[in-house]
Amino acid sequence: MRTKDLELMEKIKAFAEDYVLGTGSSPSTTKIAEAVGISRGTAYKYLVEMAGRGMIGYCGGAISTAATEKLAGATARAAIVGSIPCGTLEEESESVEAYVSLPTEIFGAGSFYILRADGDSMTEAGIDTGDLVVIERTDQAKEGDIVVALVGNENTLKRLLFDRATGKVILHPENKSLSDIIVDGCVIQGVARSVIKTLGR
Repeated sequence: MRTKDLELMEKIKAFAEDYVLGTGSSPSTTKIAEAVGISRGTAYKYLVEMAGRGMIGYCGGAISTAATEKLAGATARAAIVGSIPCGTLEEESESVEAYVSLPTEIFGAGSFYILRADGDSMTEAGIDTGDLVVIERTDQAKEGDIVVALVGNENTLKRLLFDRATGKVILHPENKSLSDIIVDGCVIQGVARSVIKTLGR
């Protein structure tokens, strides 16, 4: 690229750095393009060129700088995969919305994904519509855990309980106005480890 484009490179770097430090995730090429007034294709070419010059790290869509690496420390990468029904059992189609970095000092080491809560069945557990629920990817859960449970082709976020008299699995909503979902069995897709509240809550 031409020398006179260095100013634009610095603007891209500054925007990306502020975005990562503020959100914990990398901005998309669309967001960068909109921020500095260029096309998505041009933004991508700049990122590749800047990485080649050592101005930034750029791998798999993730942008890093000396400042973000110093602040971030050890992190685990997690995908936000859309909403999880918290009211009724509904078919869930996972689609990645974005990737974020979770500090291991807070969330621990492991394989995580993040679901956006949808519904009011877990409000008494502090999970409201729009909240981001950090899920550890595991098929093992203890009684009392809040789990992502798959029943047939449908999944839901509920507290896991057992009826020892009948051998049934109870998927318990944390909302007194709603009834338990009682099933013969289910597949555990993960255990809730943390809730990130949305703005305004």
